[in-house]
Amino acid sequence: MNRQQREVTVLGAGIIGMACAINLQRLGFYVTIVDQNEPGEGCSSGNAGVIAPCAMVPVNTPGLLKEIPAMLFDPLGPIAFRWKYVPQMLPWIFNYLKNCQTSKAEQIADGLSALTSNALKEHRNLAGNGEASSWVRPSPYLYIYESEAALVKEDYFWKLRRLHGISTRVLKGSEVQEFEPALNPHFKCAVVMEDGHGFSTNPNQLVKALAFQFQSNSGKVIQAEVQQIKIINQKPSSLITNVGSFPLQRLVIAAGAFSAKFATQLGERIPLEAERGYHIMLKNPGIAPRYPIMNSSGKFVTTPMESGLRIGGLVEFGGLVANPNYKFASRLITHAKSMFPLIKINDFTEWMGHRPALPDSLPVIGQSTKFENIFYALGHHHIGLTSGPKTGRALAELIAGQTPCIDLSPYSIQRFIRK
Repeated sequence: MNRQQREVTVLGAGIIGMACAINLQRLGFYVTIVDQNEPGEGCSSGNAGVIAPCAMVPVNTPGLLKEIPAMLFDPLGPIAFRWKYVPQMLPWIFNYLKNCQTSKAEQIADGLSALTSNALKEHRNLAGNGEASSWVRPSPYLYIYESEAALVKEDYFWKLRRLHGISTRVLKGSEVQEFEPALNPHFKCAVVMEDGHGFSTNPNQLVKALAFQFQSNSGKVIQAEVQQIKIINQKPSSLITNVGSFPLQRLVIAAGAFSAKFATQLGERIPLEAERGYHIMLKNPGIAPRYPIMNSSGKFVTTPMESGLRIGGLVEFGGLVANPNYKFASRLITHAKSMFPLIKINDFTEWMGHRPALPDSLPVIGQSTKFENIFYALGHHHIGLTSGPKTGRALAELIAGQTPCIDLSPYSIQRFIRK
């Protein structure tokens, strides 16, 4: 195989695209990454930073339909809609709710578990001996509850996690504050997961360090806005961008929530929705939590990072164009004050990004049904950071003609193609 036949272009410079590029590079391909932003921006910049094998529980779980009205009308609830946008996303909502059945949830959990298992090890392998390894550390991960009764309500989720090999231990009463002293004493119960969990102290710098590693090994990064995938003689042949045209041999589409428009250009409609997530970064919080913590009732995560305490979460549906709603994001501040009595909130920054969400909580990973030189790695919902390294490894192996490290059939784009 000559050099031209071993050239691959990756569209997207987030954690997914970077993992694809580095793994392809290690298998002997000549790789170019194209993105309108610098490496590590977008969701890879603003995520909660948690590397969580336990995140194999689907977003759309059994019983969710009954909970949504209370979430929507709760002034501190975790979900919101831009109502003018709802009519155009109704088909997505219906498909999403259809996947809230128990049988579906367990099938989806199997697929997610294959991606999230050994996540910390996968990150270490991706980073190798490079600087990126300094931005990832092993750590316990806590889910906190105000009562044992609140934990019992989520028993189904914990059974699902244990079924997929997640080890847990439960803290009760004062054990919670002994484990994490910064927490409000009204949290009477917590579940601790330690084996294989961790977090990034700066997800943005993590991806930038991976990009440096990639470029140091002769990888190319082009900052350009891709406008079109040009097709000649029934084959995608070049990327048309705002700075010129770039020829294609193989293309990996890993552009997160912005990927759907490129798939549409290729004649493959993917029901990808932009799930708008928010974070607040407290620069001088006055407290020093040691570990990432999921507040189960508020559906948000607090993570200690290099530049302060990040509080991330919330779900807003409003498409890719609307401006951020930082009034909605202020709920995170209210929750944080309740969670940490001694917290200081006078110095913070706000952020909003687009999580790529598919209606069954599973990403699309694999080859196009229309073009043999097109591959997808998109739609990772809340698990992009956790599952990025394994996604990149499996897709690179597929492109190289090897047997992928995991079965890619659950993530096939064919599940969205009408027969």
